[in-house]
Amino acid sequence: MEAGLRALGHRYFGGGGGGLGGFAAARATRLRRQRQRRMAAFCSLAVNGDGNGAAGGPVGSGVEVARARRMLHVVLVSPLIPGNTGSIARTCAASAVGLHLVGPLGYKVDDTKLKRAGLDYWPYVVVKIHDSWDHFCDYFMKQEGDKRLLAFTKRGTHIHSDFSYRPGDWLVFGSETKGLPQQALEDCCREGLGGGTLRIPMVETYVRCLNLSVSVGVALYEAARQLNYEQLQYQPDELPEEAQELFPAEDIYA
Repeated sequence: MEAGLRALGHRYFGGGGGGLGGFAAARATRLRRQRQRRMAAFCSLAVNGDGNGAAGGPVGSGVEVARARRMLHVVLVSPLIPGNTGSIARTCAASAVGLHLVGPLGYKVDDTKLKRAGLDYWPYVVVKIHDSWDHFCDYFMKQEGDKRLLAFTKRGTHIHSDFSYRPGDWLVFGSETKGLPQQALEDCCREGLGGGTLRIPMVETYVRCLNLSVSVGVALYEAARQLNYEQLQYQPDELPEEAQELFPAEDIYA
């Protein structure tokens, strides 16, 4: 697990000769080491003692500040398609939103398709992996401040754009084939824990559902719009010095 998570934060080059000449191999090694040094400050995927992905974030004392600014969270329950999760991770990176993956997952976290879909944006995503829905709920209840779970389902009682979002909302989505499990739906409607169920309107006569990554993008940016995109407003100089490394001054991927 740990090796797989590190793989998401660091692009690697093939070892050995592999057809590369001496100069090319040396250059590949040099580039790899440069990228690893850069990524060391960025890599937001970690593993704690019980094998879960840590939500601690990529940098020491700056993490608490960054976490406090994280107004919204996306929760994927038993996602199956690595490409979808990778695309969602990229959306979360672009919108400064935390990402939670609730097991069991339909893929390994070092899946090539997962990394490819997330491109080089994985290091900018704060990710936590939870073994099960129960473990996630335990974690959720320990979080400070106002918070609520919002379940997105095609049978939701509120249209997503008619709903009033607020800071501390956790947007919960189910798997590509089965949607959210019954327990998750019930918890998202439970007083003191959830805020209800939402749906994204669509033609249902010949389309079963929207793509998961599309649904997350639609819902997340509607919530962010209502909150005036406040999670994007803070500037890097408001964070401690080491946390400013989260905001490169130049395009390091150019």
